[in-house]
Amino acid sequence: MKSIMINMCHIGFITFGLSLGFGSAAASAEVVAVVAAKNPVSSLTKSQIADMFLGKMTRFPDGREVLPIDHVENSSERDEFYLSFTGKSPAQIKAFWSKIIFTGQGQPPREASNGVEVKKFIAKHPDAIGYIEQKLVDDSVKVVLTK
Repeated sequence: MKSIMINMCHIGFITFGLSLGFGSAAASAEVVAVVAAKNPVSSLTKSQIADMFLGKMTRFPDGREVLPIDHVENSSERDEFYLSFTGKSPAQIKAFWSKIIFTGQGQPPREASNGVEVKKFIAKHPDAIGYIEQKLVDDSVKVVLTK
């Protein structure tokens, strides 16, 4: 009888843990990569987008210079973007840019305080690329890839 009770407790904890995991996944909004509506690029690969935000790709496929715009550090959108598009955690991204800056090999993307500001910047700069929550997409930007 005691082993049955212990097993029931384990099942309860597992069920509770799974429900917490599903709840947090449902609470996070979908982040999409966007460019200005005027930008001729219609799609990019996940690796191209990751390379643009990591300073490894500085031009769009058509040769125009790319201008990435990031969310501020510690924002949920930024964390979700880097995990989804690069597979890197916030700590890994911070370490990556610290090394690049220290060695003089580059600078991280400029930052905006929120998705609305990212979208405004992109709409004004046709060569910009950024990421925003899907619900913020309007006719001033176009989605080039979803996660």
